[in-house]
Amino acid sequence: MINDEIRILPDLQFSILCDDVRREHNGKLILIGLFETVGSSQFPVHHPSLFVVNRWCNGAGRFRQKTVVRTPSDKVLAEDNETEIILEDLKAKHTVIARFNNLRFPSPGEYAIDIRLDGELKIRYPLVLVKKDRNRP
Repeated sequence: MINDEIRILPDLQFSILCDDVRREHNGKLILIGLFETVGSSQFPVHHPSLFVVNRWCNGAGRFRQKTVVRTPSDKVLAEDNETEIILEDLKAKHTVIARFNNLRFPSPGEYAIDIRLDGELKIRYPLVLVKKDRNRP
C-alpha cells in the first residue's frame, strides 16, 4: 500500500520511439522498428502507427504522465491521455506505452516528442521528417 505522504519524483529510465510493441508470455517487452527519422517523397504524409515507450523508476508516490507530439512550430500535433503512475517504493518501476495511429505530418521538419510528468517537461527529443527523392531508396 502506498503512503500518500511520501513522494519522491521518479527518473525517466528511457523513452523510446518505435513502430510496434509486443509483450512476450514472460512479460518482457519487444520493441520493433526503433527510429528517429521518417522519410517520405510527398507531404503531407500519414504515419500508420507510432509508439512511445517510457519507463519510470527510482521514485515513490502517485504521478501523472503525458506524451505529446509537437510540430516544428511547437503546436500540439497529438497527445495521449494522462496516465496515472503509482510507484509503491524506490524499487518499483512503471512502463507507460502511448500509441498514436494515423498521424498526419503536414510538412518536413523537426517535430518533437515531449514527455511530461505532473505537467512538467521531463524530456524533449526530435522526430525528424525528411523529404526523400522519389527515385532513390
